[in-house]
Amino acid sequence: MDFSRLIFAASAAGGSSFLDKITEVNDAINGFVWTNLGLVLLIGAGIILTASTKFFQIIHIKEWWMNTVGGMFSRKSKVRKNKESGSVSQFQALCTALAATIGTGNIAGVASAIVVGGPGAVFWMWIAAFFGMMTNFSENVLGIYYRRKNSEGEWSGGAMYYLRDGLGRYKGCKYIGRFFAALFSVFAVLASFGIGNMGQINKIVINLDSAILKNVNLGFAFGEVKWTSVIIGVLLMILGGLIILGGLKRIASFAERVVPFMAVLYVLGCLIIIFAHVTEIGTYFAAIFKFAFGIKAVAGGAVGVTIKTVITQGCKRGVFSNEAGLGSSVMVHSASNVREPVKQGMWGIFEVFADTMVVCTMTALVVLASGKIDLETGLAMEGTNDATLVADSFGNLFGPAGSIFVSLAILLFAFTTVVGWSHYGSKSFEYLFGVKAAKGYKVFFVLMMISGAVMTSSLAWDISDTFNGLMMVPNLIGVLSLLPMVVKITNNYVKRRIKHEDVAPMLSYNKATEKSHAADIKREDEELAQISSK
Repeated sequence: MDFSRLIFAASAAGGSSFLDKITEVNDAINGFVWTNLGLVLLIGAGIILTASTKFFQIIHIKEWWMNTVGGMFSRKSKVRKNKESGSVSQFQALCTALAATIGTGNIAGVASAIVVGGPGAVFWMWIAAFFGMMTNFSENVLGIYYRRKNSEGEWSGGAMYYLRDGLGRYKGCKYIGRFFAALFSVFAVLASFGIGNMGQINKIVINLDSAILKNVNLGFAFGEVKWTSVIIGVLLMILGGLIILGGLKRIASFAERVVPFMAVLYVLGCLIIIFAHVTEIGTYFAAIFKFAFGIKAVAGGAVGVTIKTVITQGCKRGVFSNEAGLGSSVMVHSASNVREPVKQGMWGIFEVFADTMVVCTMTALVVLASGKIDLETGLAMEGTNDATLVADSFGNLFGPAGSIFVSLAILLFAFTTVVGWSHYGSKSFEYLFGVKAAKGYKVFFVLMMISGAVMTSSLAWDISDTFNGLMMVPNLIGVLSLLPMVVKITNNYVKRRIKHEDVAPMLSYNKATEKSHAADIKREDEELAQISSK
Protein backbone atom coordinates (compact mmCIF):
# COMPACT_ATOMS: atom_id res chain seq x y z
CA MET A 1 0.00 0.00 0.00
CA ASP A 2 1.29 3.50 -0.88
CA PHE A 3 1.10 5.23 2.54
CA SER A 4 2.45 8.49 1.14
CA ARG A 5 -0.56 8.75 -1.16
CA LEU A 6 -2.98 8.06 1.70
CA ILE A 7 -1.32 10.71 3.90
CA PHE A 8 -1.41 13.23 1.06
CA ALA A 9 -5.07 12.45 0.32
CA ALA A 10 -6.00 12.78 4.01
CA SER A 11 -4.14 16.07 4.39
CA ALA A 12 -5.69 17.36 1.17
CA ALA A 13 -9.16 16.42 2.41
CA GLY A 14 -8.46 18.08 5.76
CA GLY A 15 -7.11 21.16 4.03
CA SER A 16 -10.13 21.28 1.77
CA SER A 17 -12.45 20.96 4.75
CA PHE A 18 -10.56 23.74 6.57
CA LEU A 19 -10.78 26.05 3.56
CA ASP A 20 -14.47 25.25 3.18
CA LYS A 21 -15.00 26.23 6.83
CA ILE A 22 -13.10 29.51 6.34
CA THR A 23 -15.17 30.22 3.24
CA GLU A 24 -18.40 29.50 5.12
CA VAL A 25 -17.45 31.79 8.03
CA ASN A 26 -16.25 34.54 5.68
CA ASP A 27 -19.44 34.37 3.62
CA ALA A 28 -21.53 34.77 6.77
CA ILE A 29 -19.53 37.78 8.00
CA ASN A 30 -19.41 39.30 4.51
CA GLY A 31 -23.16 38.98 4.07
CA PHE A 32 -23.83 40.59 7.43
CA VAL A 33 -21.33 43.44 6.95
CA TRP A 34 -22.24 44.31 3.36
CA THR A 35 -25.99 43.61 3.42
CA ASN A 36 -27.55 43.60 6.88
CA LEU A 37 -25.32 46.20 8.53
CA GLY A 38 -23.12 47.96 6.02
CA LEU A 39 -25.63 49.25 3.51
CA VAL A 40 -28.01 50.49 6.20
CA LEU A 41 -25.11 52.21 7.97
CA LEU A 42 -23.69 53.68 4.75
CA ILE A 43 -26.93 54.98 3.28
CA GLY A 44 -28.17 56.09 6.68
CA ALA A 45 -24.96 57.99 7.39
CA GLY A 46 -25.09 59.59 3.93
CA ILE A 47 -28.66 60.77 4.48
CA ILE A 48 -27.85 62.18 7.94
CA LEU A 49 -24.72 63.96 6.69
CA THR A 50 -26.54 65.35 3.65
CA ALA A 51 -29.40 66.68 5.75
CA SER A 52 -27.07 68.10 8.42
CA THR A 53 -25.04 70.02 5.85
CA LYS A 54 -28.26 71.27 4.20
CA PHE A 55 -27.71 69.35 0.94
CA PHE A 56 -24.34 71.00 0.37
CA GLN A 57 -23.70 68.94 -2.80
CA ILE A 58 -26.75 70.60 -4.45
CA ILE A 59 -27.03 74.02 -2.81
CA HIS A 60 -23.35 74.80 -3.33
CA ILE A 61 -22.76 72.89 -6.58
CA LYS A 62 -21.14 75.92 -8.21
CA GLU A 63 -18.80 76.33 -5.22
CA TRP A 64 -17.54 72.76 -5.18
CA TRP A 65 -17.30 72.55 -8.96
CA MET A 66 -15.27 75.77 -9.30
CA ASN A 67 -13.00 74.77 -6.40
CA THR A 68 -12.26 71.37 -7.92
CA VAL A 69 -12.01 70.44 -11.60
CA GLY A 70 -13.56 73.73 -12.70
CA GLY A 71 -10.75 75.64 -11.04
CA MET A 72 -8.05 73.83 -13.01
CA PHE A 73 -8.57 76.17 -15.93
CA SER A 74 -8.31 79.39 -13.93
CA ARG A 75 -4.98 81.19 -13.74
CA LYS A 76 -5.82 82.13 -10.15
CA SER A 77 -6.28 78.52 -9.12
CA LYS A 78 -3.59 76.61 -7.26
CA VAL A 79 -5.19 73.17 -7.39
CA ARG A 80 -2.29 71.73 -9.42
CA LYS A 81 0.51 73.66 -7.73
CA ASN A 82 2.55 72.43 -4.77
CA LYS A 83 5.75 73.79 -3.28
CA GLU A 84 5.37 72.21 0.15
CA SER A 85 7.51 69.22 1.07
CA GLY A 86 5.68 66.28 2.60
CA SER A 87 2.46 67.00 0.72
CA VAL A 88 0.90 66.74 -2.73
CA SER A 89 -1.27 69.14 -4.71
CA GLN A 90 -5.06 69.02 -4.45
CA PHE A 91 -5.31 67.56 -7.95
CA GLN A 92 -2.63 64.95 -7.22
CA ALA A 93 -4.53 63.93 -4.08
CA LEU A 94 -7.69 63.50 -6.16
CA CYS A 95 -5.90 61.49 -8.86
CA THR A 96 -4.28 59.21 -6.28
CA ALA A 97 -7.67 58.68 -4.61
CA LEU A 98 -9.29 57.98 -7.99
CA ALA A 99 -6.39 55.65 -8.82
CA ALA A 100 -7.50 53.50 -5.90
CA THR A 101 -11.26 53.85 -6.45
CA ILE A 102 -11.57 53.60 -10.25
CA GLY A 103 -10.87 49.91 -10.63
CA THR A 104 -12.40 46.63 -11.71
CA GLY A 105 -15.56 47.58 -9.79
CA ASN A 106 -16.28 50.20 -12.43
CA ILE A 107 -16.32 47.55 -15.15
CA ALA A 108 -16.98 44.01 -13.90
CA GLY A 109 -18.69 45.29 -10.73
CA VAL A 110 -21.30 47.32 -12.61
CA ALA A 111 -21.94 44.46 -15.05
CA SER A 112 -22.39 42.06 -12.13
CA ALA A 113 -24.87 44.42 -10.43
CA ILE A 114 -27.02 44.56 -13.59
CA VAL A 115 -26.88 40.81 -14.26
CA VAL A 116 -27.89 39.95 -10.68
CA GLY A 117 -30.13 42.90 -9.81
CA GLY A 118 -31.33 44.02 -13.23
CA PRO A 119 -31.06 47.50 -14.81
CA GLY A 120 -32.74 49.01 -11.72
CA ALA A 121 -29.54 48.41 -9.74
CA VAL A 122 -28.06 51.41 -11.56
CA PHE A 123 -30.72 53.67 -10.02
CA TRP A 124 -29.67 52.63 -6.52
CA MET A 125 -26.04 53.04 -7.49
CA TRP A 126 -26.86 56.69 -8.21
CA ILE A 127 -28.77 57.06 -4.93
CA ALA A 128 -25.84 55.62 -2.96
CA ALA A 129 -23.46 57.96 -4.78
CA PHE A 130 -25.63 61.02 -4.19
CA PHE A 131 -25.57 60.54 -0.43
CA GLY A 132 -22.04 59.13 -0.56
CA MET A 133 -20.83 62.50 -1.84
CA MET A 134 -21.45 64.03 1.58
CA THR A 135 -19.99 61.01 3.38
CA ASN A 136 -16.78 61.43 1.42
CA PHE A 137 -16.94 65.19 1.96
CA SER A 138 -17.22 64.71 5.73
CA GLU A 139 -14.37 62.18 5.84
CA ASN A 140 -12.06 64.59 4.04
CA VAL A 141 -13.06 67.56 6.19
CA LEU A 142 -12.21 65.55 9.31
CA GLY A 143 -9.08 64.15 7.67
CA ILE A 144 -7.63 67.62 7.05
CA TYR A 145 -8.79 68.98 10.42
CA TYR A 146 -7.22 66.16 12.47
CA ARG A 147 -4.08 65.45 10.40
CA ARG A 148 -0.53 65.99 11.65
CA LYS A 149 3.06 65.86 10.38
CA ASN A 150 4.99 62.63 11.00
CA SER A 151 8.69 62.37 11.90
CA GLU A 152 9.66 62.74 8.23
CA GLY A 153 7.64 65.92 7.71
CA GLU A 154 4.81 64.21 5.78
CA TRP A 155 1.15 64.81 6.46
CA SER A 156 -0.56 61.82 8.07
CA GLY A 157 -4.32 61.74 8.35
CA GLY A 158 -7.26 59.41 8.09
CA ALA A 159 -9.99 57.72 10.09
CA MET A 160 -7.50 56.48 12.71
CA TYR A 161 -6.56 60.05 13.60
CA TYR A 162 -10.04 61.52 13.83
CA LEU A 163 -11.12 58.46 15.80
CA ARG A 164 -8.25 58.89 18.27
CA ASP A 165 -8.11 62.69 18.51
CA GLY A 166 -11.74 63.48 17.68
CA LEU A 167 -13.94 60.76 19.15
CA GLY A 168 -11.24 60.14 21.76
CA ARG A 169 -11.60 63.68 23.13
CA TYR A 170 -15.21 63.15 24.16
CA LYS A 171 -15.64 62.54 27.87
CA GLY A 172 -15.07 58.88 28.69
CA CYS A 173 -14.19 57.98 25.08
CA LYS A 174 -10.37 58.15 25.17
CA TYR A 175 -9.81 54.41 24.99
CA ILE A 176 -12.86 53.79 22.79
CA GLY A 177 -11.41 56.20 20.22
CA ARG A 178 -8.00 54.51 20.38
CA PHE A 179 -9.56 51.05 20.08
CA PHE A 180 -11.58 51.94 16.98
CA ALA A 181 -8.56 53.71 15.47
CA ALA A 182 -6.43 50.58 15.85
CA LEU A 183 -9.27 48.37 14.60
CA PHE A 184 -9.71 50.48 11.47
CA SER A 185 -5.95 50.39 10.78
CA VAL A 186 -5.79 46.60 11.13
CA PHE A 187 -8.75 46.14 8.76
CA ALA A 188 -7.18 48.58 6.25
CA VAL A 189 -3.82 46.79 6.26
CA LEU A 190 -5.45 43.38 5.73
CA ALA A 191 -7.73 44.74 3.00
CA SER A 192 -4.77 46.37 1.25
CA PHE A 193 -3.12 43.02 0.56
CA GLY A 194 -6.26 41.49 -0.91
CA ILE A 195 -8.61 43.93 -2.57
CA GLY A 196 -5.83 46.49 -2.97
CA ASN A 197 -3.15 44.14 -4.26
CA MET A 198 -3.48 40.41 -4.97
CA GLY A 199 -7.11 40.57 -6.10
CA GLN A 200 -6.39 43.36 -8.58
CA ILE A 201 -3.24 41.70 -9.97
CA ASN A 202 -5.16 38.45 -10.35
CA LYS A 203 -7.85 40.26 -12.39
CA ILE A 204 -5.15 41.72 -14.64
CA VAL A 205 -3.60 38.30 -15.30
CA ILE A 206 -6.96 36.60 -15.96
CA ASN A 207 -8.10 39.34 -18.36
CA LEU A 208 -4.81 39.49 -20.27
CA ASP A 209 -4.78 35.71 -20.52
CA SER A 210 -8.35 35.48 -21.84
CA ALA A 211 -8.19 38.44 -24.26
CA ILE A 212 -4.59 38.51 -25.48
CA LEU A 213 -2.48 35.57 -24.26
CA LYS A 214 -4.98 32.71 -24.60
CA ASN A 215 -2.98 31.13 -27.44
CA VAL A 216 0.41 31.66 -25.78
CA ASN A 217 1.69 28.45 -24.22
CA LEU A 218 5.07 28.52 -22.53
CA GLY A 219 4.42 25.50 -20.37
CA PHE A 220 3.57 25.53 -16.68
CA ALA A 221 5.30 27.09 -13.71
CA PHE A 222 3.72 24.70 -11.24
CA GLY A 223 0.30 23.11 -10.94
CA GLU A 224 -2.25 25.11 -12.89
CA VAL A 225 -0.18 28.30 -13.02
CA LYS A 226 1.18 29.31 -16.42
CA TRP A 227 4.60 30.80 -16.93
CA THR A 228 2.85 33.72 -18.60
CA SER A 229 1.13 34.49 -15.28
CA VAL A 230 4.47 34.44 -13.47
CA ILE A 231 6.08 36.70 -16.09
CA ILE A 232 3.20 39.21 -15.93
CA GLY A 233 3.38 39.13 -12.13
CA VAL A 234 7.12 39.80 -12.09
CA LEU A 235 6.81 42.68 -14.56
CA LEU A 236 3.99 44.27 -12.57
CA MET A 237 5.94 43.75 -9.35
CA ILE A 238 9.00 45.53 -10.78
CA LEU A 239 6.93 48.41 -12.15
CA GLY A 240 4.95 48.63 -8.92
CA GLY A 241 8.14 48.64 -6.87
CA LEU A 242 9.61 51.53 -8.87
CA ILE A 243 6.50 53.62 -8.16
CA ILE A 244 5.46 52.52 -4.66
CA LEU A 245 8.92 52.50 -3.07
CA GLY A 246 9.43 56.05 -4.32
CA GLY A 247 6.90 57.29 -1.76
CA LEU A 248 3.75 59.37 -2.02
CA LYS A 249 5.34 62.03 -4.24
CA ARG A 250 6.12 59.44 -6.93
CA ILE A 251 2.75 57.71 -6.51
CA ALA A 252 0.95 61.05 -6.87
CA SER A 253 3.05 62.02 -9.89
CA PHE A 254 2.23 58.70 -11.56
CA ALA A 255 -1.48 59.01 -10.72
CA GLU A 256 -1.65 62.59 -11.99
CA ARG A 257 -0.44 61.46 -15.42
CA VAL A 258 -2.19 58.09 -15.77
CA VAL A 259 -5.59 58.47 -14.08
CA PRO A 260 -6.99 61.33 -16.23
CA PHE A 261 -5.69 59.58 -19.37
CA MET A 262 -7.23 56.18 -18.55
CA ALA A 263 -10.54 57.63 -17.35
CA VAL A 264 -10.99 59.89 -20.39
CA LEU A 265 -9.97 57.13 -22.81
CA TYR A 266 -12.39 54.64 -21.26
CA VAL A 267 -15.26 57.15 -21.20
CA LEU A 268 -14.60 58.06 -24.85
CA GLY A 269 -14.73 54.37 -25.78
CA CYS A 270 -18.05 54.05 -23.93
CA LEU A 271 -19.41 57.17 -25.60
CA ILE A 272 -18.67 55.76 -29.05
CA ILE A 273 -20.75 52.68 -28.22
CA ILE A 274 -23.51 54.81 -26.71
CA PHE A 275 -23.66 57.06 -29.78
CA ALA A 276 -23.80 53.96 -31.98
CA HIS A 277 -27.00 53.08 -30.08
CA VAL A 278 -28.21 56.66 -29.66
CA THR A 279 -31.76 55.81 -30.65
CA GLU A 280 -31.95 53.33 -27.76
CA ILE A 281 -30.66 55.66 -25.00
CA GLY A 282 -34.19 56.53 -23.90
CA THR A 283 -35.01 52.83 -23.64
CA TYR A 284 -31.94 52.20 -21.46
CA PHE A 285 -32.83 54.93 -18.98
CA ALA A 286 -36.47 53.82 -19.00
CA ALA A 287 -35.35 50.29 -18.05
CA ILE A 288 -33.21 51.67 -15.20
CA PHE A 289 -36.18 53.50 -13.66
CA LYS A 290 -38.73 50.82 -14.58
CA PHE A 291 -36.89 48.03 -12.74
CA ALA A 292 -35.62 50.13 -9.80
CA PHE A 293 -38.18 48.47 -7.52
CA GLY A 294 -37.78 44.86 -8.58
CA ILE A 295 -38.47 42.55 -11.49
CA LYS A 296 -41.55 40.37 -11.58
CA ALA A 297 -41.30 36.73 -12.58
CA VAL A 298 -42.02 36.07 -16.25
CA ALA A 299 -43.30 33.08 -18.17
CA GLY A 300 -41.10 30.09 -18.84
CA GLY A 301 -39.98 29.51 -15.26
CA ALA A 302 -37.87 32.67 -15.01
CA VAL A 303 -37.48 33.94 -11.46
CA GLY A 304 -38.15 37.57 -10.57
CA VAL A 305 -35.73 39.86 -8.76
CA THR A 306 -36.86 41.32 -5.44
CA ILE A 307 -36.48 44.98 -4.58
CA LYS A 308 -34.04 43.97 -1.79
CA THR A 309 -31.76 42.35 -4.35
CA VAL A 310 -31.94 45.37 -6.66
CA ILE A 311 -31.15 47.83 -3.86
CA THR A 312 -28.41 45.64 -2.39
CA GLN A 313 -26.67 45.11 -5.72
CA GLY A 314 -26.85 48.77 -6.70
CA CYS A 315 -25.75 50.21 -3.37
CA LYS A 316 -23.08 47.58 -2.71
CA ARG A 317 -21.46 47.91 -6.12
CA GLY A 318 -21.68 51.69 -5.95
CA VAL A 319 -19.94 51.83 -2.58
CA PHE A 320 -17.48 49.13 -3.65
CA SER A 321 -16.57 51.36 -6.58
CA ASN A 322 -16.37 54.85 -5.02
CA GLU A 323 -15.43 53.71 -1.47
CA ALA A 324 -17.40 56.54 0.15
CA GLY A 325 -17.79 55.65 3.82
CA LEU A 326 -14.93 53.17 3.98
CA GLY A 327 -12.43 55.82 5.14
CA SER A 328 -9.81 54.76 2.62
CA SER A 329 -9.32 57.71 0.25
CA VAL A 330 -9.22 60.22 3.12
CA MET A 331 -5.68 58.97 3.85
CA VAL A 332 -4.39 60.47 0.61
CA HIS A 333 -6.69 63.51 0.65
CA SER A 334 -5.16 64.34 4.03
CA ALA A 335 -1.76 64.69 2.36
CA SER A 336 -3.00 67.59 0.22
CA ASN A 337 -1.30 70.98 0.56
CA VAL A 338 -4.72 72.59 1.06
CA ARG A 339 -5.32 74.56 4.26
CA GLU A 340 -9.13 74.64 4.22
CA PRO A 341 -10.73 71.34 5.36
CA VAL A 342 -13.88 72.10 3.34
CA LYS A 343 -11.89 72.65 0.13
CA GLN A 344 -10.53 69.11 0.31
CA GLY A 345 -14.00 67.93 1.28
CA MET A 346 -15.28 69.32 -2.01
CA TRP A 347 -12.71 67.19 -3.85
CA GLY A 348 -14.34 64.23 -2.08
CA ILE A 349 -17.69 65.21 -3.60
CA PHE A 350 -16.13 65.37 -7.06
CA GLU A 351 -14.35 62.03 -6.53
CA VAL A 352 -17.66 60.21 -5.99
CA PHE A 353 -19.27 62.13 -8.84
CA ALA A 354 -16.50 61.18 -11.29
CA ASP A 355 -16.29 57.57 -10.19
CA THR A 356 -19.97 56.64 -10.05
CA MET A 357 -22.04 59.27 -11.83
CA VAL A 358 -19.66 59.35 -14.80
CA VAL A 359 -17.56 56.18 -15.14
CA CYS A 360 -20.05 53.68 -13.67
CA THR A 361 -22.95 55.20 -15.61
CA MET A 362 -20.98 54.91 -18.86
CA THR A 363 -20.31 51.25 -18.09
CA ALA A 364 -23.99 50.64 -17.28
CA LEU A 365 -25.12 52.06 -20.63
CA VAL A 366 -22.52 49.94 -22.44
CA VAL A 367 -23.82 46.83 -20.63
CA LEU A 368 -27.42 47.65 -21.60
CA ALA A 369 -26.24 48.16 -25.20
CA SER A 370 -24.62 44.71 -25.26
CA GLY A 371 -27.85 42.95 -26.23
CA LYS A 372 -27.36 40.51 -23.34
CA ILE A 373 -29.93 42.21 -21.07
CA ASP A 374 -33.59 41.85 -22.00
CA LEU A 375 -34.93 45.40 -21.63
CA GLU A 376 -38.52 44.13 -21.60
CA THR A 377 -38.06 41.77 -18.64
CA GLY A 378 -34.95 43.25 -17.08
CA LEU A 379 -33.32 39.81 -16.90
CA ALA A 380 -29.97 38.76 -18.31
CA MET A 381 -30.02 36.37 -21.27
CA GLU A 382 -29.25 32.75 -20.49
CA GLY A 383 -25.51 32.08 -20.45
CA THR A 384 -24.55 35.74 -19.89
CA ASN A 385 -21.16 36.10 -18.19
CA ASP A 386 -20.93 39.31 -16.19
CA ALA A 387 -17.11 39.09 -16.16
CA THR A 388 -16.93 39.50 -19.95
CA LEU A 389 -20.13 41.49 -20.55
CA VAL A 390 -18.44 44.87 -21.10
CA ALA A 391 -15.80 43.27 -23.32
CA ASP A 392 -18.57 41.59 -25.33
CA SER A 393 -20.29 44.93 -25.86
CA PHE A 394 -17.06 46.54 -27.06
CA GLY A 395 -16.42 43.50 -29.22
CA ASN A 396 -19.82 43.84 -30.90
CA LEU A 397 -18.79 47.23 -32.28
CA PHE A 398 -14.99 47.04 -32.55
CA GLY A 399 -14.46 43.31 -33.07
CA PRO A 400 -11.50 41.59 -31.32
CA ALA A 401 -9.91 45.01 -30.74
CA GLY A 402 -12.82 45.86 -28.44
CA SER A 403 -12.07 42.99 -26.07
CA ILE A 404 -8.38 43.90 -26.08
CA PHE A 405 -9.27 47.53 -25.26
CA VAL A 406 -11.34 46.47 -22.24
CA SER A 407 -8.58 44.12 -21.10
CA LEU A 408 -6.03 46.93 -21.27
CA ALA A 409 -8.48 49.27 -19.48
CA ILE A 410 -8.80 46.73 -16.68
CA LEU A 411 -5.00 46.49 -16.57
CA LEU A 412 -4.69 50.26 -16.04
CA PHE A 413 -7.66 50.49 -13.67
CA ALA A 414 -6.50 47.57 -11.55
CA PHE A 415 -2.81 48.53 -11.49
CA THR A 416 -3.52 52.10 -10.43
CA THR A 417 -5.76 50.67 -7.70
CA VAL A 418 -2.78 48.69 -6.42
CA VAL A 419 -0.60 51.80 -6.43
CA GLY A 420 -3.24 53.87 -4.61
CA TRP A 421 -3.97 51.20 -2.01
CA SER A 422 -0.26 50.83 -1.23
CA HIS A 423 -0.46 54.30 0.33
CA TYR A 424 -3.58 53.42 2.33
CA GLY A 425 -1.98 50.29 3.75
CA SER A 426 1.28 52.13 4.40
CA LYS A 427 -0.42 54.93 6.37
CA SER A 428 -2.44 52.42 8.38
CA PHE A 429 0.71 50.41 9.13
CA GLU A 430 2.49 53.64 10.05
CA TYR A 431 -0.22 54.44 12.58
CA LEU A 432 0.16 51.00 14.20
CA PHE A 433 3.93 50.54 14.13
CA GLY A 434 5.60 53.81 13.15
CA VAL A 435 7.20 55.45 10.10
CA LYS A 436 10.21 53.10 9.83
CA ALA A 437 8.03 49.98 9.98
CA ALA A 438 5.87 51.40 7.16
CA LYS A 439 8.88 51.25 4.84
CA GLY A 440 9.13 47.51 5.44
CA TYR A 441 5.41 47.21 4.74
CA LYS A 442 5.90 48.78 1.30
CA VAL A 443 8.57 46.23 0.37
CA PHE A 444 6.38 43.34 1.50
CA PHE A 445 3.37 44.85 -0.32
CA VAL A 446 5.35 44.92 -3.58
CA LEU A 447 6.56 41.34 -3.14
CA MET A 448 2.99 40.12 -2.56
CA MET A 449 2.03 41.27 -6.06
CA ILE A 450 3.54 38.08 -7.50
CA SER A 451 1.20 36.05 -5.27
CA GLY A 452 -1.78 37.70 -6.90
CA ALA A 453 -0.52 36.74 -10.35
CA VAL A 454 -0.30 33.01 -9.52
CA MET A 455 -3.36 32.86 -7.23
CA THR A 456 -5.87 30.25 -8.39
CA SER A 457 -8.41 30.62 -5.55
CA SER A 458 -10.77 33.53 -5.02
CA LEU A 459 -10.72 33.02 -1.24
CA ALA A 460 -8.09 35.71 -0.63
CA TRP A 461 -10.17 38.17 -2.66
CA ASP A 462 -13.35 37.22 -0.77
CA ILE A 463 -11.72 37.60 2.65
CA SER A 464 -10.21 40.97 1.74
CA ASP A 465 -13.66 42.09 0.52
CA THR A 466 -14.91 41.36 4.04
CA PHE A 467 -12.11 43.36 5.67
CA ASN A 468 -12.81 46.13 3.18
CA GLY A 469 -16.39 46.22 4.41
CA LEU A 470 -15.35 46.01 8.06
CA MET A 471 -13.37 49.25 7.62
CA MET A 472 -16.62 51.18 7.28
CA VAL A 473 -17.85 50.29 10.79
CA PRO A 474 -15.24 52.14 12.91
CA ASN A 475 -14.91 54.84 10.24
CA LEU A 476 -18.62 55.71 10.19
CA ILE A 477 -18.78 55.56 13.98
CA GLY A 478 -16.08 58.24 13.93
CA VAL A 479 -17.74 60.35 11.22
CA LEU A 480 -21.20 60.25 12.82
CA SER A 481 -19.88 60.93 16.31
CA LEU A 482 -18.03 63.97 14.94
CA LEU A 483 -21.01 65.20 12.92
CA PRO A 484 -21.29 68.40 15.04
CA MET A 485 -17.67 69.21 14.15
CA VAL A 486 -18.31 68.61 10.42
CA VAL A 487 -21.32 70.95 10.54
CA LYS A 488 -19.39 73.65 12.45
CA ILE A 489 -16.44 73.56 10.04
CA THR A 490 -18.76 73.59 7.01
CA ASN A 491 -20.87 76.47 8.33
CA ASN A 492 -17.68 78.36 9.17
CA TYR A 493 -16.49 78.01 5.57
CA VAL A 494 -19.87 79.07 4.15
CA LYS A 495 -19.91 82.18 6.32
CA ARG A 496 -16.34 83.18 5.43
CA ARG A 497 -16.03 82.16 1.78
CA ILE A 498 -19.56 82.33 0.40
CA LYS A 499 -21.31 84.90 2.59
CA HIS A 500 -18.05 86.85 3.19
CA GLU A 501 -18.62 87.31 6.90
CA ASP A 502 -15.72 88.27 9.16
CA VAL A 503 -15.31 85.18 11.37
CA ALA A 504 -12.24 83.30 12.58
CA PRO A 505 -11.46 80.20 10.45
CA MET A 506 -11.65 76.60 11.70
CA LEU A 507 -8.68 74.87 10.09
CA SER A 508 -7.11 72.40 12.54
CA TYR A 509 -7.68 70.80 15.94
CA ASN A 510 -4.09 71.84 16.73
CA LYS A 511 -4.02 75.56 17.59
CA ALA A 512 -0.45 76.07 16.38
CA THR A 513 -1.25 74.45 13.02
CA GLU A 514 -4.47 76.47 12.76
CA LYS A 515 -2.58 79.72 13.35
CA SER A 516 0.01 78.77 10.69
CA HIS A 517 -2.69 77.77 8.20
CA ALA A 518 -4.62 80.98 8.80
CA ALA A 519 -1.49 83.00 7.98
CA ASP A 520 -0.98 80.95 4.79
CA ILE A 521 -4.60 81.53 3.71
CA LYS A 522 -4.31 85.28 4.33
CA ARG A 523 -1.15 85.41 2.21
CA GLU A 524 -2.75 83.38 -0.59
CA ASP A 525 -5.82 85.66 -0.58
CA GLU A 526 -3.59 88.70 -0.92
CA GLU A 527 -1.73 87.08 -3.85
CA LEU A 528 -5.04 86.25 -5.57
CA ALA A 529 -6.25 89.81 -5.05
CA GLN A 530 -3.10 91.11 -6.75
CA ILE A 531 -3.58 88.74 -9.70
CA SER A 532 -7.25 89.81 -10.05
CA SER A 533 -6.33 93.48 -10.05
CA LYS A 534 -3.90 93.08 -12.97
